[in-house]
Amino acid sequence: MIENKKRRPTRRLWVGKVPVGGGAPITVQSMTNTDTRDIEATVAQINRLTKAGCEIVRVAVMDQEAASALSKIKARIAVPLIADIHFDYRLALAALKAGIDGLRINPGNIGSRERVQRVVKEALARQVPIRIGVNAGSLAREEMVKYGGVTAEAMVASAKKHIRILEDMNFTLIKVSLKAAEVPLMLAAYRQLADEIDYPLHLGVTEAGCGLEGAVKSAVGIGILLAEGIGDTIRVSLTGDPVQEVRAAYAILGALNLRRRGIELISCPTCGRCQIDLEMVAARVQAGLEDIDKPIKVAVMGCVVNGPGEARQADVGVAGGPGFGVLFRRGKPIKKLKEAELASALIAEVKR
Repeated sequence: MIENKKRRPTRRLWVGKVPVGGGAPITVQSMTNTDTRDIEATVAQINRLTKAGCEIVRVAVMDQEAASALSKIKARIAVPLIADIHFDYRLALAALKAGIDGLRINPGNIGSRERVQRVVKEALARQVPIRIGVNAGSLAREEMVKYGGVTAEAMVASAKKHIRILEDMNFTLIKVSLKAAEVPLMLAAYRQLADEIDYPLHLGVTEAGCGLEGAVKSAVGIGILLAEGIGDTIRVSLTGDPVQEVRAAYAILGALNLRRRGIELISCPTCGRCQIDLEMVAARVQAGLEDIDKPIKVAVMGCVVNGPGEARQADVGVAGGPGFGVLFRRGKPIKKLKEAELASALIAEVKR
């Protein structure tokens, strides 16, 4: 298990009632893909994300109508709300007055120093943290010219420039992200900045893609950094339903023994020794237990080689034989079952 002492030490800040950094558990974030002006759709999606285990939710604020919706949205959700804003300082002020719990802005792109100062003053008065979000796809030309293109050095320089703007205004409620679609670039940038600042870091592989490919890219990038002790909060960026981002995030944390939520399904890849339809059994078990939020290890194994051992080591498990299987609970065999009974019996045992 990765021990907390290996975590990179950072300052702690609070996003609403959720602690970030300073040894706090790594938090799971996501972002809505609804039109923020559509209050009903946005609230419904946030509540689905919350049910899946999302702890901080971000929404895009592109105009004053979206900013005006924030207070109504916040009144109907149970997790901290972050406003994602670009270019217009007035939207940041409106979001703060609406009671949001965090801002995602880059101080250098919302106007003059006076305008930035107005936002910072309001955020400080409300103790609302600001995330500086550097993205490889939107680096300023000056950084790219100086550092020879989109490089880790250019990304770090951009982050430090924005950090200095806030620090010069005595604002230190800061977290930082350095996202890129290319995993090696993202890794190099985070590693470099982690050696230079002690602010909490928000991890992510941006524009990771769809489904399996996106989840794999995110797991590699985020997982490597977490294994090195870098990172305080994470978002898995996937095209489509953001609930899948939350599930992928917990799968990454669970694989590293950093945090667990819901079932951990252990199932064999199947081979010629398997004598039951393991894919069908495993799929039914996974679907039947997707709403479980307790950290329970469940084994679905297909043969007598590794099956009994894995099933015994799980909280609940089955080990298959020729057309049947044995149900285990806490290391002890409970009953022998026909193949057609395995999935339903295992689901029932977990819920019991």
